[in-house]
Amino acid sequence: MDNVSEKTAKNTPEIAPPEYVIEMLHITKDFPGIRANDDVSLQLKKGEIHALLGENGAGKSTLMGVLFGLYSAEKGEIRKNGKAVRIHNPNDANTLGIGMVHQHFKLVHNFTVLENIVLGVETTKGGVLRMDEARAEVTALSQQYGLMVDPDARIEDITVGMQQRVEILKMLYRHNEILIFDEPTAVLTPQEIDELMKIMKNLTSEGKSILFITHKLNEIKQVADRCTVLRKGRCVGSVEVAGATREQMSEMMVGRKVEFEIQKAPMKPGGKAALVVQNLTVRSKHHGKPRVNNVSFAVRQGEILCIAGIDGNGQSELVYALAGLLAPESGRIFLGDEEITRDSVRQRNDAGLSHIPEDRHKHGLVLDYSLAENLILKNYHKRGFQQNGFLRFDKVADYAGRLIKDFDIRSGQGMRTPARSMSGGNQQKAIVAREICEDPKVLIAVQPTRGLDVGAIEYIHRRIIAARDEGKAVLLVSLELEEVLSISDRILVIYEGEIVADLDGAGATAQELGLYMAGSRKGEAV
Repeated sequence: MDNVSEKTAKNTPEIAPPEYVIEMLHITKDFPGIRANDDVSLQLKKGEIHALLGENGAGKSTLMGVLFGLYSAEKGEIRKNGKAVRIHNPNDANTLGIGMVHQHFKLVHNFTVLENIVLGVETTKGGVLRMDEARAEVTALSQQYGLMVDPDARIEDITVGMQQRVEILKMLYRHNEILIFDEPTAVLTPQEIDELMKIMKNLTSEGKSILFITHKLNEIKQVADRCTVLRKGRCVGSVEVAGATREQMSEMMVGRKVEFEIQKAPMKPGGKAALVVQNLTVRSKHHGKPRVNNVSFAVRQGEILCIAGIDGNGQSELVYALAGLLAPESGRIFLGDEEITRDSVRQRNDAGLSHIPEDRHKHGLVLDYSLAENLILKNYHKRGFQQNGFLRFDKVADYAGRLIKDFDIRSGQGMRTPARSMSGGNQQKAIVAREICEDPKVLIAVQPTRGLDVGAIEYIHRRIIAARDEGKAVLLVSLELEEVLSISDRILVIYEGEIVADLDGAGATAQELGLYMAGSRKGEAV
């Protein structure tokens, strides 16, 4: 009997493991007024980084939401290691080894790093939390994957990049094997992005499989093995990244050729100063330390002046003071010949100052208002949109409809769509549309293309350059060196709250900017 069993075993071919660790087949997902995913299929190999590329509103986050159990698809099937599975909620996904880092992190800000990591899977004994074992495991995971964080630090006290590491550790602590990253670099500095790319490669070298949602073609070329492209909810195709160019992938994404270098006419010198900042000092709203130290500069009409620097060097506090969100300790701010240092936000807006904020949720939108209501947030009190204290809804609809069309803002229920339910990129486009179409004297644009696809970035850059050519003054604050060098007429570099360089945009290089941003050449060019 043993001999028969041995002979049978020898003649039985080994069953090869399935090629794909995750398969999403013919997924269809509907929301009111829109089909977000239309018969989409995607296959993830074990140990690969698979990028998911598409325009804002193409259905990328929705598709990953179906995989993570945030949504239930109307049609389609999900397989793990070749076997069909049902995922009704994120707990089911975690049980199957699927984790997700969301674009907007899901962390409790007054909890520590360790408390956030174990939240929901706490170890207890006799009703008492046992954190010693969790601490040891988190420390070991941190060292294994190069995710060094302080387990006792509070989330509110650490950088965005560190918060992202906490989200990754949450997945690893739950022993997730399939890791979903939804726009993971949208809020990171260039240095943090480089660190994340290394971390992702480390994860796959340890056998993890990654689905990576992004708009950034350079990042796909840097780390991804394959890329699946979605356009308007449908799958355009999948390509091997090594054999595809940025131009080919961008054309698959938007359906047309995209210009990566925007042509702009030289700045016409001699414009009057539209925004003047004199000896401005601003303290942090959190700990009272000076974040902007005696800064002076002017932005002329018909000029794009960029403030460049590594995140956290005083850019936020400078912009808050200019926009009226934070009172300066000393110094003066002028809009043309009019001093606005102590004016309210509305007074500054009415005087001709527009502001695209860095945090679209905190300072850009009222998330529970409709898209139309958000588009008139700065206009609703003006005669064109109200009469005797009552909104003129026909005028609101006409105005909102024009902006939605001009800026290609995509939403399931048109202008009635709650802002909260829109994709991050379309939320950003709504803010940009509102601020640019205010016909401002001065436009302060902070990370205006954050979270946008290449087609939308091209369009926003054209609109900013058009505003300059119409004689408006533009103050651009950006962490993206490619953006800084592409559209700036003049560049100021900020380091530790001080302006350390004043450079001509046409002659500046990334290497030169990098040295100033790191403080290596402080004081040489001012």
